[in-house]
Amino acid sequence: MSETVGPTMVGPDHSAPDLSGRVFDQTLALMESAAIWLGGRLGWYAALRDGGPLTAADLAIRTQSDARYAQEWLAQQATAGILVLDGDRYTLPGGHAEALLDRDSVWWTEPLLRQMMAAVLRLPELEHAYRTGTGLSWSDYGADMSQAQGDVNRPALLHTLPEEWVPQIPGLMTRLGSGARVADICCGHGWAAIGLALAHPGITVDGYDLDGPAIEQARRNAVAAGVGDRVRFHHLDVSNPLPEDGYDVVIAVECLHDLPDPVGVLQVMAGAGADDAVVLVVEMAADPELRTPGDEIQRALYGFSLLVCLPDSRSVDRSVASGTLLRPAVLDDYARRGGFAGATALDLPDTGFWRFYRLR
Repeated sequence: MSETVGPTMVGPDHSAPDLSGRVFDQTLALMESAAIWLGGRLGWYAALRDGGPLTAADLAIRTQSDARYAQEWLAQQATAGILVLDGDRYTLPGGHAEALLDRDSVWWTEPLLRQMMAAVLRLPELEHAYRTGTGLSWSDYGADMSQAQGDVNRPALLHTLPEEWVPQIPGLMTRLGSGARVADICCGHGWAAIGLALAHPGITVDGYDLDGPAIEQARRNAVAAGVGDRVRFHHLDVSNPLPEDGYDVVIAVECLHDLPDPVGVLQVMAGAGADDAVVLVVEMAADPELRTPGDEIQRALYGFSLLVCLPDSRSVDRSVASGTLLRPAVLDDYARRGGFAGATALDLPDTGFWRFYRLR
């Protein structure tokens, strides 16, 4: 898609040494990311958290893995400053355990790395897509991609959304406090629906998504959270009209940019809500226009777009191919074409990668 190009920010000196050093730093980061991925897959971090400090032999026995590889990994992790070495025993500090293992912590960033590794493992297929103009569907990335996506959003949607962001959205607390019916579009693993249901015992939520495994996981998550009687998840294509309408609240979290036909889905959302429904879209915090070089958030969003979101969107015919950076003016245009008067960005603090929009 074409973009409006804004002022160029002051950047590096464009020298060979500058970029060479940057490439080395990024290569080192890739190596250490791969090591973190291995530690998660092999259960080594969990073993260190639960039973540490451990020697390499201890770790290998606890996880039924090879002691020589465990020794090399432990040494690498201590060299990288992730583990602490005392004699021949290694400890995972509590704060590092939180970032790597605590599913309820906002600092749990290990799923983000896991999601990117799922994409990196598909680089040959991505090369083919780039040459041919095709794409990779969500399922092409494997189960790790879907699970990591659900995991990375879990703390924010389960806790921060209902506890910090919803109370700041005008009229939403009143609506949810009066026994609202809520539709969660592209619900994924269901954490937004579950978080809202836990915070507001009088509401019922219907979540809709095309990803069958995600819907199955969402149902399990709802039962485990004790809200399975009020939160239902439906496996269907949200580009088609929903089986129910008249919802008091309609939300779509981090999904429009992935959809081949976002305008069509917005039309479905408009038809699903009651006349006075609160309709919210949570999208990525893309700058209003392209500025180069960009900050870390914009760089990360383009990384997602190159490796995941744009290829996924292009895996079907007749896709608008929005890309991850769905800019405010583009979303407003989509909303107007979808039957709304427009999309207004809400001024909420500390939303990280996201921006909240109210559609009227």
